[in-house]
Amino acid sequence: MSDDNQTGPDVPPDHLAINPRSKHFDAGKLQRGIGIRFKGTVRTNIEEYCISEGWVRVQAGKTTDRHGQPLTIKLQGPVEAWYEDLGDDPPVARKD
Repeated sequence: MSDDNQTGPDVPPDHLAINPRSKHFDAGKLQRGIGIRFKGTVRTNIEEYCISEGWVRVQAGKTTDRHGQPLTIKLQGPVEAWYEDLGDDPPVARKD
């Protein structure tokens, strides 16, 4: 992957969530497929992330809140994101 922190249409947003109720939800960007690396490990269970603040939210088991939404926990650490539809060497969004 590229080592450059880039911006533009081929770099995922700084903050994105998969829950349609969130103000950070964007179906068009999610449909492209977002790859997330958290603390050096590629993760597939991320509910929400913020690159600039350095955190991800993951589901806390099968527990739900009183509205039926999954409970999440916030984990702190370096976050990198890229669009999976761009092939083997896509531009990566990361905090410098």
